[in-house]
Amino acid sequence: MDILKNINGPKDLKELTEERLAALCAEIREYMVECCSKNPGHLGSSLGAVELAVALHYVYDTPADKLVWDVGHQAYAHKIITGRRDAFVNNRKKGGLSGFPKMSESEYDNFGAGHTSVSISAALGIAEAARIKGENIHVVAVIGDGAMTGGLAFEGLNNAGALKSNILVILNDNQISIDRNVGALHNYLVKLSVSPIYNKVKNRIWRVLGNGSLRRLVQKFMLSAKLAFMKNGSVFQGLGFRYFGTIDGNDMGELLATLHNLKEIEGPKLLHVRTVKGKGYAPAEKDQSVWHAPGKFDVATGKRIVSQGGALKYQDIFGKTLVELARTDGRIVGITPAMASGCSLTYMMEEFPERSYDVGIAEQHAVTFSAGLAANGMLPFCNIYSTFMQRAYDSIVHDVAIPNLKVVFCLDRGGIVGEDGATHHGAFDLAYLRPIPNITVAAPMNEIELRNMLYSATLPEYGITAIRYPRGNSEGLEWERPFERVEPGKGVVVSEGSTVGILTLGTIGNRAAKAVERARGEGMEPLHINMRFLKPLDTEMVDYACGRCSTIITVEDGVVKGGLASAVSEYVASAHPGIKVISLGIPDKFVEQGTVDELITECGYNVDNIYDSIAACW
Repeated sequence: MDILKNINGPKDLKELTEERLAALCAEIREYMVECCSKNPGHLGSSLGAVELAVALHYVYDTPADKLVWDVGHQAYAHKIITGRRDAFVNNRKKGGLSGFPKMSESEYDNFGAGHTSVSISAALGIAEAARIKGENIHVVAVIGDGAMTGGLAFEGLNNAGALKSNILVILNDNQISIDRNVGALHNYLVKLSVSPIYNKVKNRIWRVLGNGSLRRLVQKFMLSAKLAFMKNGSVFQGLGFRYFGTIDGNDMGELLATLHNLKEIEGPKLLHVRTVKGKGYAPAEKDQSVWHAPGKFDVATGKRIVSQGGALKYQDIFGKTLVELARTDGRIVGITPAMASGCSLTYMMEEFPERSYDVGIAEQHAVTFSAGLAANGMLPFCNIYSTFMQRAYDSIVHDVAIPNLKVVFCLDRGGIVGEDGATHHGAFDLAYLRPIPNITVAAPMNEIELRNMLYSATLPEYGITAIRYPRGNSEGLEWERPFERVEPGKGVVVSEGSTVGILTLGTIGNRAAKAVERARGEGMEPLHINMRFLKPLDTEMVDYACGRCSTIITVEDGVVKGGLASAVSEYVASAHPGIKVISLGIPDKFVEQGTVDELITECGYNVDNIYDSIAACW
């Protein structure tokens, strides 16, 4: 870190020669790999975007000029060179740096982004605000090619082109987001990158000109005149952008020259750069999907440190069960928005590729596409992470619920998810789904219930169904059993008792069971009911609890406002006004990053919290 140790902000970059900048990039990669080997993060994309981050801060006058990074999977180098080098060792830890750009963290983070495709719209807003205020600044949005499959990105492009705003959009093209990119746009970008006519002419000219001032002069001309050589870039040109590219985003000299030239061109511009995901670390270059977020690993060997044994993950229970159902039900199709490996739809894709769809980073489309499949007799299982389903809310209401089309929504990553923080916790799904008519909302306590709920959702008495389950390992139960029907809207008694009734929803019920067991060891006998369904609410079970208990404690891994706590409180207030209701769950705040255990403790619903609530009411 001979160079990096002296980089405390972008101004320090400007003292370096082009050769020293290239050496700095190597040091940043080495530091990034070392930190992420012990403290896991989103490594692959950021390794590929090191030169891009350095070049942007070198050419532009940040933080006066504004950089907007889409999502932040590409932005680790940006964080390291903007005064957060030493703090980077605690990236994504509780109390440490956020894994994503965060406005409250640094003046260099001009916009927070945890979900994809937001950068262009945000940059346009920043640029227009600057215009209105008379500020003469440059605004740059950096967006990955995977994020370009999101409709919001095109809404931003369309508006920026119409306004003729002075922004630069950098399309960082590494041909992969998490899984391999899909769709017509991806194929179009590949075609842009390998245009034989343009690249043949360009390479001949560069060889003749060498690296002097004449090359830079001609390069500036080429940036403006490229469309005379080929018709590539027309999709962006049609949206009102001048298209420039494709250039090597890992070539510092080419990046610097191009960015300097683009600073002099007014209006909306798009620069298409090619980078290598995992650049500079051989294991990450070789297996780009795995090394998007590899977990802990040994730097020298590249061997990932994976926990041995343990229970199957909930996502794998989903994936394997869906394949089993699809073998006997030809109506079943699987849909995911670019999270096939994360949600384990890959099992379905391997056995039934003709009935499996990765639609790209397009949650709203995934839901409406599912509705279309259902409208013509198919049974879609639409798997979207809980936090990302927020982006498709209108489609759930308008395209699925109003026409009452049978779609099964599988909400992976429900509840607290850990180190990705506030943008990724599945905190709101129970609360935002509960008010929608025609939907059954279920949350299994364990993998057996998840399996049986997936099966039951295929039965005629189930309509639109949302099943939410957490990230990570299941409970370690023997789950490969014959399917059993789960009666919709019916809970079950986990343990009989009186005085205090514990009503739980989802896998948090396993923590509650431990608290109840501890209470029984100390002479208390609380009642524990696994509600299983938020909607329809099992009012008979609530009546049963109120008939035996003077206090009801609800426990959920979601926001208490609008979820189980609200549903039970509303019913008890009308039917059992003398019963006290205590609500444990995520409070009315955004929860930052940390381990799941740390954050559940912070929110007040771990085993000790539940036990203390029982003891206080006994």
